Amino acid sequence: MKLTQNQSRTKTLADLYRAIDRQHAVTITHLKPGETEPIVRTIEISDLRTTAVKISKTGQISGGDIEVHAMCRLRAAEIDQKKAAGEDTTGMTAARKFLLSDILSYTVHRIGYVLTRPTNTTYEPTPTAPNHNETALIWFELERDQDDADYRPRRKLTTEDTDLAA
Repeated sequence: MKLTQNQSRTKTLADLYRAIDRQHAVTITHLKPGETEPIVRTIEISDLRTTAVKISKTGQISGGDIEVHAMCRLRAAEIDQKKAAGEDTTGMTAARKFLLSDILSYTVHRIGYVLTRPTNTTYEPTPTAPNHNETALIWFELERDQDDADYRPRRKLTTEDTDLAA
């Protein structure tokens, strides 16, 4: 177990990136804001991202942290139990986000990933462009402009959309 307070963020990030590359599970102990008891989770990290820095009118700085996007094994087990009990689990996913600053300690295991990340179902493939007529091609491009390209979502995304976490 490595304590994050006893090492640099660079060392912690290097260990987490190594876990991603080797697809090794990581057990973390994290303290959620406003809580007093730390929580232990075994996660399968898929991505590390930085959050935007926000400066309020009063000069207070927030954000600028690193988010750990992962699949939580405990949440996956809870979903499986609910599914076995016959409860509706549509929209539930094991995807979680943790802030690197909230992680108190971590252990990188040799255990491989066992959870499958949810597939993104909000995207539709772009239809093929007509190549028989120049006017038809122009109209095709104008109609496609509202969606612009495959990487744009078909609906507005919010911070609560954990089913789209990648």
